[in-house]
Amino acid sequence: MRLSIGKLGDRAGVNLETVRYYERIGLMPEPFRSDGGHRIYDETHLSRLSFIRRCRDLGFPLEDIRSLLDLAEAGDSCAELVPAADKQLALVRAKIEALKTMESALQGIRANAERCDSDACTVSSALFGCADCCPCCGTADLAGA
Repeated sequence: MRLSIGKLGDRAGVNLETVRYYERIGLMPEPFRSDGGHRIYDETHLSRLSFIRRCRDLGFPLEDIRSLLDLAEAGDSCAELVPAADKQLALVRAKIEALKTMESALQGIRANAERCDSDACTVSSALFGCADCCPCCGTADLAGA
């Protein structure tokens, strides 16, 4: 199989600039070049790019992807993935908790702003939960989120 950079990107679901970037930073191997200098990719490139894309979809940072590629290329057991998966899972869970906190704060701000009838209440007051300007804002504290 011979693929252009555009077809490779399409098949793997990434932008061609992303392919070039991954080549520059060493995640993707240099492709064969035609006599005219065009990049020519094969199944190995597609497989590697798809692997990288899957890792990115799961939120792994590029340096972790390098390590995962090393494990994959060495043919290591899937059990070797457990520490990296645990680390990433902890990060995802922390992000979920932070998003829940933000969601709660935004729901409170929205509810307070919807029922507020004070001319003294400004956007800044509402965002920071200023109880001095009106009682409705005193309960929405985004600063702690």
